[in-house]
Amino acid sequence: MSVGSESTEHAAAPDPLHTAVCDRFGIRLPIVQTGMGWVSGARLTAATCRAGGLGILASATMTIDELRLAMSKVVERAPGAPFGVNLLPNQPDLRERIDLLVREGVAVASFAGAPSADVVARLNDAGIASIVTVGARRHAEKMVGIGVQALIAQGGEGGGHTGSTPTTLLLPQVVDAAAGTGVPVLAAGGFFDGRGLVAALAYGADGIAMGTRFLLTRESHVPDHVKDIYVQTPVTGTVVTEAIDGAPQRVIRTEMIEALEKTPALVRFPRAAANALRFRKLTGTPLLDLLRTGRAMKQSQNLTWAQVALAANAPMMTKAGVVDGRPEVGILPTGQVVGAIGELPTVADLLARIEAEARAALARLGSA
Repeated sequence: MSVGSESTEHAAAPDPLHTAVCDRFGIRLPIVQTGMGWVSGARLTAATCRAGGLGILASATMTIDELRLAMSKVVERAPGAPFGVNLLPNQPDLRERIDLLVREGVAVASFAGAPSADVVARLNDAGIASIVTVGARRHAEKMVGIGVQALIAQGGEGGGHTGSTPTTLLLPQVVDAAAGTGVPVLAAGGFFDGRGLVAALAYGADGIAMGTRFLLTRESHVPDHVKDIYVQTPVTGTVVTEAIDGAPQRVIRTEMIEALEKTPALVRFPRAAANALRFRKLTGTPLLDLLRTGRAMKQSQNLTWAQVALAANAPMMTKAGVVDGRPEVGILPTGQVVGAIGELPTVADLLARIEAEARAALARLGSA
């Protein structure tokens, strides 16, 4: 064999970090920045796209005009790079938002809750890949069945609304559920470095999705003094509580959270209803649409009206904490991984480091 042919064969060796999600989304690295309400704006999303990952705009806390502007900023700052937009499955103007994504050629639509089969079909017909976050194998099977293009398996270590199954147990179940379907799986909950990326690949995932790690970067809009609280939080400094909106949500344990857990639900309800109306004004949602959304949540999730009000209240409490910088009256959603993060890199430095760490881990395993 000639030296030239050896060089050709070596150059053709597959890159273990180029996975199915890279092909599905048109990205260089199998790393996704999740759509965090009030946090995942144009600056953070564009920075992720420029660094080779997939950035996702969080649109639930934006009016449709704000979303349109944010999308244009991402395109301007990361020209030609694919990006995603996070949507709520029960948004009253969901169809209008999907039409906007179609017109603007957005590559990906992501959902934290299960979208309907009709919505997934609409996205598929438009050539928009859909990603849905799941917390159980049965949810993964259902989403694969209606044509979802990718799954995020988020274990209990994840931030915000989360389940109780650890990532190490949930991930292989979701991978098995998607096996043979061509639907790639991303691992979420507890990931922050290259070793974690390699571990996810070893479980059969096609990449990782991270929220807290991206929140704690320089491009994140979270105020510096709030970032300091995150960085100083130990692994044991988070709690999963239902006191915020009736559903399990992982947040930093603060005096506000401890007080909220001690407050009777009947006392929390009026305050929650008032904040729900404030959220309506900020997002431009008509009152009738807000009531329709609440009724849909009540029926689909078997909630009481008090729980519906608390659910609508949660975005305002998050805004108070991570946007207004007032953790004494708001909440600080986070994954347990916050305890493993001690600095605030740029997104470019973070992804470059994760890639280098992952390649070093793969080389170490290969030599072993």
